[in-house]
Amino acid sequence: MHSIVIMGVAGCGKSSLGGLVAQAAGLPLVEGDDHHSDSNREKMQSGIPLTDADRDGWLSALCEQLRAHPSGVVMTCSALKQAYRTRLRQAAPDLQFVFMDITREQAQIRVAARAHAHIFPTALVDSQFATLESPVGEVGVLRVDALAPLPLLQAQVAAWLASKEAA
Repeated sequence: MHSIVIMGVAGCGKSSLGGLVAQAAGLPLVEGDDHHSDSNREKMQSGIPLTDADRDGWLSALCEQLRAHPSGVVMTCSALKQAYRTRLRQAAPDLQFVFMDITREQAQIRVAARAHAHIFPTALVDSQFATLESPVGEVGVLRVDALAPLPLLQAQVAAWLASKEAA
């Protein structure tokens, strides 16, 4: 079984889809946000975008999580830049990515709707889109429409993973 990263900007639905995919695949779920440092959390809560340097320790922790699950894991992680995805792939060479594609406007709406229960403020959505380097065209990436119903997305991911297993 491959390890999978459910990726995209804030508000795209990584945690929701990640939970469904992990359950269906019988794999553990690692929530990327759980591995941010206290200083990263404070910056985000204050509306300050994270830098590459801020994300360095976080990516190291996520790489350790990938290595700790050699039988496969579903991980949620923004993985906004190609360099971040390359680093994660180095920890798990057969790593697959599911890119939850969403518009800036829809991401803003979703982040605003969960503002009371999440560390990420709407003020940072623009910085996520500014940082995003689309993974479309990279090997091992499935692009899905983040606005599609979750059961449909889970089925798309399951079919895609099954085709990878059969190959």
